[in-house]
Amino acid sequence: MAGSILGNEVRRVEDPELLTVGGRYVYDHHAGGMCHAVFVRSPIAHAVIEAIDTAEAAGAPGVAAVCTAADLGLAPHPVYVKVADEFARSPLAVDRVRFVGEAVAVVVAETLAQAVDAAELVEVDYGRLPAISDAEAALVPGTPVVFDGRPDNVATQITDPPGHDPLEGAAHVVRGRYVNQKLAAAPLEPNSCAAIPGSDGRMTVYCATQMPHLSHTLLAAALGWEPQRLRFIAPHVGGGFGAKAGLHHEHTVVTALADRLGRPVTWTPGRSEDMVTLAHSRAQVQYAELGVRDDGTFTGLRVRLVGDAGAYPDLGTMLPAGTRRMSHGTYAFGAIRFDVVTGVTNTTPMGAYRGAGRPEAAALLERLVDQAAIETGIDPIELRLRNFIRPDEFPFDTLTGLTYDSGDFALSLRRAADLAGYDDLRASQQERRARGDVRQLGIGVASFVEVTASGLSAEFGAVRIEPDGGATIRVGTSAHGQGHHTTFAQIVSARTGISVERIGFIQSDTDLVPRGSGTGGSRSLQVGGTAVANATDLLVERAQRLAAHLLEANPDDIVLDVTAGTFSVAGVPARTVDWATLAASIDSAPDDVRGEPTAAEIQAAERGEPIDPGLAAQLDFDQVHATFPFGAHIAVVEVDTETGEVHYLRHIAVDDAGTVINPLLFAGQQHGGIAQGAAQTLFEEVVYDADGNPQTSTLMTYLFPSAAEFPSFEVHHTVTPTPLNPLGAKGIGEASTIGSTPALQNAVIDAVAHLGVRHIDMPMSPQRVWEAIAAARAGNAADPWREPPEIFAAMAAGQEADPEGLAAADSI
Repeated sequence: MAGSILGNEVRRVEDPELLTVGGRYVYDHHAGGMCHAVFVRSPIAHAVIEAIDTAEAAGAPGVAAVCTAADLGLAPHPVYVKVADEFARSPLAVDRVRFVGEAVAVVVAETLAQAVDAAELVEVDYGRLPAISDAEAALVPGTPVVFDGRPDNVATQITDPPGHDPLEGAAHVVRGRYVNQKLAAAPLEPNSCAAIPGSDGRMTVYCATQMPHLSHTLLAAALGWEPQRLRFIAPHVGGGFGAKAGLHHEHTVVTALADRLGRPVTWTPGRSEDMVTLAHSRAQVQYAELGVRDDGTFTGLRVRLVGDAGAYPDLGTMLPAGTRRMSHGTYAFGAIRFDVVTGVTNTTPMGAYRGAGRPEAAALLERLVDQAAIETGIDPIELRLRNFIRPDEFPFDTLTGLTYDSGDFALSLRRAADLAGYDDLRASQQERRARGDVRQLGIGVASFVEVTASGLSAEFGAVRIEPDGGATIRVGTSAHGQGHHTTFAQIVSARTGISVERIGFIQSDTDLVPRGSGTGGSRSLQVGGTAVANATDLLVERAQRLAAHLLEANPDDIVLDVTAGTFSVAGVPARTVDWATLAASIDSAPDDVRGEPTAAEIQAAERGEPIDPGLAAQLDFDQVHATFPFGAHIAVVEVDTETGEVHYLRHIAVDDAGTVINPLLFAGQQHGGIAQGAAQTLFEEVVYDADGNPQTSTLMTYLFPSAAEFPSFEVHHTVTPTPLNPLGAKGIGEASTIGSTPALQNAVIDAVAHLGVRHIDMPMSPQRVWEAIAAARAGNAADPWREPPEIFAAMAAGQEADPEGLAAADSI
């Protein structure tokens, strides 16, 4: 991309507004007569609702309404995907609560303070029921069921049919029980919603969501409204990370209240409320086995995985299936057998979190490979290189039903090793071990491949020229910090010569953008960016015809100077027309000059959807297939063997997401991804007690790290373009989260492996690390393996593979 703005660092055009006047989030939207909603939530994990007394609350100062499920009459509906009829959750609990934080009533008042005070006056009588907070315990036969009418607490299960034994022919079988702990997304802006009724009978809903068009569709269905009655807008959104995908039940309630009262209603929870109501994620227990031959090559992989579905199985039940899909990883396995079961618990429902099933796959694979390196005495990097899928094998069909588009896994790992000074690090480690230093050096390696734009491969894009010669983009993605305005403007600028600063951006408004799949699964650049690129190419074609008409030349002879943003006849550069001239001339141009409309433009006219006037183009792009970014990370730590404290020294990331449009934004995604992945390794965990009471519902107890806890990340990239879109781009939004977690976990364990430590679960707190060291020194090092729960034997005996579970996972 020499000589092009593409591939160059361009500072975000979004930032001046955020840094000066500030963004405008849901909480900042006000309207005349706006009321505040506050939910009354269950303090008990599992109980029958015996009575609700709202009389005192209804008479409190400023109260406009106090409603229960019986008052609103809203039907149960899923947040994102339907698992089973029994699991559908009512927006307000009807007769039973199943987790601490489930809403049983809602108060609407003139001010937030009045609503909070009145909510305290709602009296609810609960009849306690047995609660279960652990997914493995939930699956034990005889455990009380969370849902009456269900024979057990199984939410979903996938069982591979009998086949080739993945461990056959192995000289070494490496086994481990790995806990991928429960996490909270904890976006800086909580889940929020405001509904404003209009005088025309329509309702405008502002929502902190990643997918406004999906939320629009789900909300209209939940309320039984025609879609045209709703306008759905995602304003500035303060982080999502997967947890803000889909329609949350509070959004349905707030909209129904605004319609019922004929007044605007807004809701933004406090941090503690958000921590127990916004979806949690990860929460897998992985029983994993790897077969290794004497030469270090792998025979196959055997995994039995228990996932926590939370109280109302939804999207979270699909994520372990996604882990299964990605379990082939970067390695040439001969066979894979992977069984999954998810259990219902009395905890916050589960959903997506940055990576959504893929980090869990990389974590189990990379722990197994590092254990295998210790078992065989082969260096961790050499062992990986011996087992990688070769570059000449792409496109590569995995044993789990995916097709990797392109890759060179050894390239990124070798570069990471060079950048880290790997051989010198190993030499320093050996010196410390020989001296018996208190602070031991650990070097952690992780290689990964992930999937992006899976099941969300189509997107809308439009570009129009403004009267002043600038341009405006409309697109169906929904940025909330990713820098879409900047990146998409670069794509348009490179094709038109219009400067990035003169290119406007419209997104996240269902009245202004007719359709879109929002932002999730690291899809936006490759599908949304390509839609914008293709629309721009069509726009330029139309402009060339118009310029030919104005310059009295053949369209084939018209050239665009992208350095000046002008059109001229080839060989006659003195006569030019610019974008402003073309924009002013399009309406008077003959039909044959204006050109044929696209299918998207014809459909928009038929449906009465917005169509850009003047010189413009709009279309849809469908990539059809997913892309597979990959990379390698190396983490370097010191572990104090007397205290268990981990000193995080370095982190080297080499990620490959195909063509890079803006290296600055690419690096920003790497930095954020590494931080979130490392936070899981060292700090973060959602904890419940045995009765289902949350123990980590504040940022005093949920260890949310700051930049002070991390080193300066060393981020780099290689470029292996995908053939699936003309940009050659894959997704980078989640890649570094996937690579960083196992690299850092492996580093900590590597620092103390010479003492006999073989595994330490996350988060790797000083106490947990110290206990592992103490046990190893006492000759009682913990065995990382124990036998999987009995349910897997029953599944193997009586079940065949579940294709529906796999199909659902493919849409994530």
